Amino acid sequence: MSKAPSLRYEREMLRSLGIRWLASVDEVGRGALGGPVTVGVVLVDLDTPSAPSGVRDSKLLSPAARVKLVPRLQRWAPAWAVAHASAEEIDAIGILRALRLAGERAFAQLPHRPDHVLLDGKYDWVTRPAPALFDEDGGIADLDAPVVPEVPVTVRIKADMTCSSVAAASVLAKTTRDAIMVDLAATHPEYGWEINKGYASPEHLEALRRLGPCVQHRRSWAIPGGGGEVALDDASLGGDGAGSSGAVVLDVSDTALLDGLDGDLVAG
Repeated sequence: MSKAPSLRYEREMLRSLGIRWLASVDEVGRGALGGPVTVGVVLVDLDTPSAPSGVRDSKLLSPAARVKLVPRLQRWAPAWAVAHASAEEIDAIGILRALRLAGERAFAQLPHRPDHVLLDGKYDWVTRPAPALFDEDGGIADLDAPVVPEVPVTVRIKADMTCSSVAAASVLAKTTRDAIMVDLAATHPEYGWEINKGYASPEHLEALRRLGPCVQHRRSWAIPGGGGEVALDDASLGGDGAGSSGAVVLDVSDTALLDGLDGDLVAG
């Protein structure tokens, strides 16, 4: 079993940077074929006690364990927020900008402006704009503004495995998005979202082949009946994943690739 995350890294950052509020951020739903992308934020400072026992990256916890943790995390965190960008918004502006939009909505809910952001992953989508999806008349300027202007960001790979505040953000985001997908499954029962949560399970892909996508699918993506494509843009992600050739079209039938991708999927 992996070592439990702690606040050690967060406390070192707070002390070394001489700041009051650190915002720890994680997202869920980036690689799903349907439903929103969701961003969770947890604020901590040097007075924040150790996180409740049992906190782990949300992927390592059972659904029941995640749900049980939520009220404890909400009481523990000095402040927290969860927000979303819809499948329609993902189709309109691309997944990276949709992440930024969800992040902007989450940060707007916080009672304190953070002094620094700790972001899970290897790509700073909080401050770095995505590759342009529209021409100069497409009105993208506001979408490229930093989520939290003039606030620096530290990116840490697998922060949700080592930093308990990031793990807490992942649990809050995951449980919130899962509940949304269960609610959506009642309206669109054919796709099994109450089980697969919008990801590319074999059953979900088979339903898409039979029925095509619904309004809650990311129809600009290369899903059966969607008519679009999903590309991993190497240049936008800091040089990992696709090699020097740039964009690579992914086959969404490769569910292991989609589920394990440690990068951003960019709608083509």
